Amino acid sequence: MLEQYDLHNLLVIDIETVPQYGTHDELPPNLQKLWDLKTQYQRKEETAENYYERAGIWAEFGKIVCISVGIFTGNKDTVGLRVKSFAGHDEKDVLTRFSALLFNQPANLVMVAHNGKEFDFPYICRRLLINGLPFPSQLQLAGKKPWEIIHLDTMELWKFGDYKNYTSLNLLTAIFDIPTPKDDIDGSMVGHVYWKEQQLDRICTYCQKDVVATAQLIRRYRGEELIKDELITIVG
Repeated sequence: MLEQYDLHNLLVIDIETVPQYGTHDELPPNLQKLWDLKTQYQRKEETAENYYERAGIWAEFGKIVCISVGIFTGNKDTVGLRVKSFAGHDEKDVLTRFSALLFNQPANLVMVAHNGKEFDFPYICRRLLINGLPFPSQLQLAGKKPWEIIHLDTMELWKFGDYKNYTSLNLLTAIFDIPTPKDDIDGSMVGHVYWKEQQLDRICTYCQKDVVATAQLIRRYRGEELIKDELITIVG
């Protein structure tokens, strides 16, 4: 599986997102009303104010604070991984730096993410548009047929055409015996860690670990050995 892909033409990515504001009260009044309407079915009995801590899930109410990327290095016998993060409080700057990387890559570069087609890729596209930034060719989706979009989604691949619910990256790493270090945070805590604890570095580390886990999952999908720890490099 996936043997037809050149590992060196894959870019593994993961993003971390947070609410645009620290609290619901800081939202402009017009956006408060729109937030209430947007989430009225999801939050059920929970108040819009309390539910706002999950606003990072929606591109209309969230922002990207970290994009981590991984590229495969080495040769067939000694495959490695090089991981870099683009992070900061200024989302436009984060997206500009990430886009600069893509603009300098071949147009046929294959982007890979876990649940990327449902979350990472559309979220990045929406935030690029909101920030008035140009689209790198790898993210140009308008007018393309489904088979012309060269994105890989490790969660979609696991479905094999099935329509079962979300399968987490943590579950897949467990069943494929991919060792992962214990995290001090999970996805539901990112907004709190960003706004309350103001620890962007912790979020970057968490994001980088997901990139490594996704890259290792690709290796398992291909029936190949995992990348050795000493061949995984975090740069920047």
